[in-house]
Amino acid sequence: MYGFLDRAFNTLVTQGTLRVTDPGGIVHEYGDGSGVPVNLHIKTPLAAAKVAADADLYFGELYMDGSLGVSGGTTIYDIIALLMESTPTHRLPKVAKAAYAVRKALKRVDQYNPVGKAKSNVAHHYDLSGALYDLFLDRDRQYSCAYFETDDGSLEDAQLAKKRHLAAKLDIKPGMKVLDIGSGWGGLGLYIAEICGAEVTGVTLSEEQHKLSNERARQRGVSDRAQFHLKDYRHLDQTFDRIVSVGMFEHVGVGHFKEFFTKVNGLLKNDGVAVLHSINRSDGPGATSAWIKKYIFPGGYIPALSEVLPHIEKAGLYVTDVEILRLHYAKTLREWGNRFAAQRDRARELYDERFCRMWEFYLAASECAFRFGGMNNFQIQFVKNQNVLPLTRNYITEEEERMRVIDSKLPRLKSVSVD
Repeated sequence: MYGFLDRAFNTLVTQGTLRVTDPGGIVHEYGDGSGVPVNLHIKTPLAAAKVAADADLYFGELYMDGSLGVSGGTTIYDIIALLMESTPTHRLPKVAKAAYAVRKALKRVDQYNPVGKAKSNVAHHYDLSGALYDLFLDRDRQYSCAYFETDDGSLEDAQLAKKRHLAAKLDIKPGMKVLDIGSGWGGLGLYIAEICGAEVTGVTLSEEQHKLSNERARQRGVSDRAQFHLKDYRHLDQTFDRIVSVGMFEHVGVGHFKEFFTKVNGLLKNDGVAVLHSINRSDGPGATSAWIKKYIFPGGYIPALSEVLPHIEKAGLYVTDVEILRLHYAKTLREWGNRFAAQRDRARELYDERFCRMWEFYLAASECAFRFGGMNNFQIQFVKNQNVLPLTRNYITEEEERMRVIDSKLPRLKSVSVD
């Protein structure tokens, strides 16, 4: 059975050095012999068969179960990085291309996210123990792409810069009503309330995030200006001066894009401004990884710009600014992965070894997707009236500098626990 994998690895691994120990204990070497060798152990014939049949699903699953192992100082990141960096998509085996085509054809079914199902999908990931997220996120529990203003900046500085950058693009004036769709643990909403003097409404489908965000607002003394609701954005009926959404759009599903922008149009005042921050699939429309769909983000989908922009246009909205953040998420995920590795024993106490291996694989595969696979982030600004913003982008930099003076003087409070 290993013969199928042997042929696949010989075809796929074109650079670097991959050493694979097969179920019989025989070591096979692939690649051009360059670099530090990475060592993979496929422990059972069944594991070899599964990887050959559908690596996208089973590679991660078998690593979780221990049927795939690494040795000699190799990490699972090293394995994924070598395979992704040296394997052009067009060289994938026919069986892998066929499985991907099936997932792509069925993506509207997989991403059907009506109100009730959307909440259960969110709970699968975001209602895990808050103690887990404290192991690897920054103090503010920002769980989305940071914005590194310098190459050597800290994660904390980059997450603060992300909030500042988004707030600057929204061009918020004191007293404005701001909606945060997918408000998480409240960090961005609290920033906008404190630094911009706005009245913030946040909505989330995560019960854990909802509890913590309101407790944080209370402890920071801004409950009168920042309120967070356990509610689907589709159930809102008021209008807002500004709307922002960060890291939520990946959970909408391609079949609901029209619904999303139609609703946002109805929620945005005629002179309003909205900014959407999402992961972007830079190689065009695709399908969610089978392993990610099963274990990490059920119902989720990373969109391509070509899938998003037509829906904004058809909703009667004007795109006024698009920015692509290229390697910022790769750097963010590297920080998360290193922090998780340093706290791995505590993660095992919270869950178990299989969970830790799942989380390692998730963070490593995600970083590689952004570092080698062309994933990035977009920030799309859009309006209903093209006259509501300054003529050039200079106001964004000016607002960032103004807010930097203010936020640099405030204490960076740690996310509080409500467990």
